Amino acid sequence: MALKLYVHRVSQPSRALVIFCKSNGIEFEEAHIDLMKKQHKSPDFLEINPMGQVPSMVHGDFKLFESHAILTYLTAAYPEVADHWYPSDIKQRAKVQSVLDWHHSNLRRGAVGYIFNSKLAPAFGIPLNPQAAAEGEKTLLASLSTLDSFWLTDSGKFLVGQDEPSVADLSLVCELMQLEFLEEDDRKRILGPFKKVQQWIEDTKIATNPHFDEVHETLFQARAMILKQIPTGEKSEA
Repeated sequence: MALKLYVHRVSQPSRALVIFCKSNGIEFEEAHIDLMKKQHKSPDFLEINPMGQVPSMVHGDFKLFESHAILTYLTAAYPEVADHWYPSDIKQRAKVQSVLDWHHSNLRRGAVGYIFNSKLAPAFGIPLNPQAAAEGEKTLLASLSTLDSFWLTDSGKFLVGQDEPSVADLSLVCELMQLEFLEEDDRKRILGPFKKVQQWIEDTKIATNPHFDEVHETLFQARAMILKQIPTGEKSEA
């Protein structure tokens, strides 16, 4: 069956999905959905994903959205995917799933809340929101602390003690790559206290390269473009 992915590479979960497929040799058609032009809200796209979000997937006649659901589906749909991505051992799989469930209400909520409201909002015609940014930063820092002290154990380089990356590692690291929209000093302030997190990010990059770097080129291009659009006074508030 033909696989088609509807993505925008500035989107964290879109990048995770594209890197996963490239890392596993899964053939797919990549359909670019321009978020700035609101293509994700067009009638044609809403027939694929009524929620109007990326990423989304069509595999044959099967439509699916939500990145974690797509990632876990693909681990079953393609037998060539290595077991470490979503382990067949039910206990280890449950551990990976627990990280995925934790992600959206903790790390993702904090990272999106902080970065959007302290940096990216003006590029979308929305004023900065210092209160929302402060709340997001608090959640982000608490989530990084949990990653560093709980999800990353001493028994393996990756989440929940695995020796090789799972879909959870890829999803969460792509989330943290959004910190590249911040100035270097701000990134260091946020990530500096969390040495295990920093090493884990590097290990995940290495495990998925050259695809990780190639897919993230779009992020760095967008960063340069978006920061040019932000007035200097608003940049300094980040």
